[in-house]
Amino acid sequence: MTETQEAPAPSSRPNKGTGGGGLSLLWRWLPLLVTAVRRRFRETVAEMRKVLWPSRKEMITYTTVVIVFVVIMVTIVAVLDLGLAKAVLAVFG
Repeated sequence: MTETQEAPAPSSRPNKGTGGGGLSLLWRWLPLLVTAVRRRFRETVAEMRKVLWPSRKEMITYTTVVIVFVVIMVTIVAVLDLGLAKAVLAVFG
């Protein structure tokens, strides 16, 4: 452009066909979204069929181990908390 030519003013309104947004954009993307969700669901079901699920006896054993571990950890934390609380009271009275 030369100095005497002016640049065209930018349009404040979007051109027709360039996707002004709103509902028309939603309706264009909705079929793609539905297809993607369906595909994701099918892939998830296929992966879940590959999972080796534990037997009832194994599940009871695993659950018992977890509960015992949690009880032991809670006991350790409670004893430490009680001991530290008594130590703080003894120091700061």
